[in-house]
Amino acid sequence: MSEETKEILDPAAEKAAVDANEGRSDGRPRSRRRRKVSMLTTNKIDSVDYKDVATLQQFLTDRGKIKPSRQTGNTAAQQRMITRAIKRAREMALLPFVVRETVDAGPRRRAPREPREE
Repeated sequence: MSEETKEILDPAAEKAAVDANEGRSDGRPRSRRRRKVSMLTTNKIDSVDYKDVATLQQFLTDRGKIKPSRQTGNTAAQQRMITRAIKRAREMALLPFVVRETVDAGPRRRAPREPREE
C-alpha cells in the first residue's frame, strides 16, 4: 500500500495530527486548563472526620449527592477519604441521604364542586 492509500483509510488520525499541530483555527495555541486545587490541600487538612459536618457539606450538592473530584479538585485519595466520611456520617444520621426538593407552587385551590343531581 502506498502512503496515499494509508491516509485515505485513516482520516481521523490525520485530522487529529493536524489539530494537535495547529491548535485553534485562528492560529493561537491551545491552552491547557489548570487543575483545580482542593480545599483540603489549601487548608492543609490531612484527614476529615465524619463528625465535621460543616466540612463534609462543602463536598455535597444541594440535593445531597457527593460532588465529583473534577468539581472539588480533590485527589483520588482525598476523594476516597471524603466519600468514606460522608457515608459514615449518613449512617450516623449526621447528614441526610437525600435532600428533598421543595417546590413552592402556592396554596392549592380547588374549584367548587357542582351539586349532584339524582
